[in-house]
Amino acid sequence: MTTLRPSRRRRAVRVDRIGLYGLLGVAAVIALFPIFWMLSGSLQSLQQLLTGGRLLPTTFEWGNYVTAWVKGNLGVYLLNSVIYTGCAVIGILIVASLAGYALARLEFWGKNVFTVLILTVMIIPAPAMFLAQYRLLVNLGLANTRLGYILILITAGIPMSTLIMRSFFAGQPKDLEEAAAIDGASALRIFANVILPLARPGLAAVAVIQGFGAWNEYLMALVVFNNNNLMPIQRGLTSFVSAETPQPQILLAATMISIVPVVVFYLMAQRQIVNGISAGALK
Repeated sequence: MTTLRPSRRRRAVRVDRIGLYGLLGVAAVIALFPIFWMLSGSLQSLQQLLTGGRLLPTTFEWGNYVTAWVKGNLGVYLLNSVIYTGCAVIGILIVASLAGYALARLEFWGKNVFTVLILTVMIIPAPAMFLAQYRLLVNLGLANTRLGYILILITAGIPMSTLIMRSFFAGQPKDLEEAAAIDGASALRIFANVILPLARPGLAAVAVIQGFGAWNEYLMALVVFNNNNLMPIQRGLTSFVSAETPQPQILLAATMISIVPVVVFYLMAQRQIVNGISAGALK
């Protein structure tokens, strides 16, 4: 039986890595091409964009971004979306982490029924609950308010996030919790000082999932708000969608502005996101 020499093994490994990196490179180009096209289109004039003759603009129309920011009132919409998304994510993380820990570690009557109810709520399409949610907001005096919209976003994200955190907590070893309990720590203190620090990857994964969902939400905003100054960023993008006066280059510029906070958030939480995905894969 023959064995490969070390040099041949190294060559085989290098060939495998080259192939893997090549596939990853192709996938990255395919994924980034729409963003590149959107950036290029946002810097072109309307005539040049409609002709579609060049991938790169011949002249850079930076005024498209100024027009998008001023005429689209993007400053107000962008601030609204940051407030809504930030508050919604914080609320979801608090409620989902507490509920997920209770379902994973505590024993109480109706635990399985509660889990089934969460799954049932996830099956119901979101638009089917719009009328009931709006009537509830009207009865509480929260219609056309920031607080009412934030509460809707939180309730929409809790079911899935609770199940994700429950799965994450269930996979954690109980040794540290038992040691803390022996030292006299309460369940809430164990959760805050022992469990949450270990759950940062899971919390980051939930924050990304729900953050993207809250940032891109638009239909419920149309139901809750009748004041444009309270609308999220998605409302600002629709300002440039018109059959009479099409402005695709301005729309592309506004879209590029709208994704900047999302990209910044992803870059800041990138390490935790990767750790959360890796932890979920290992389980």
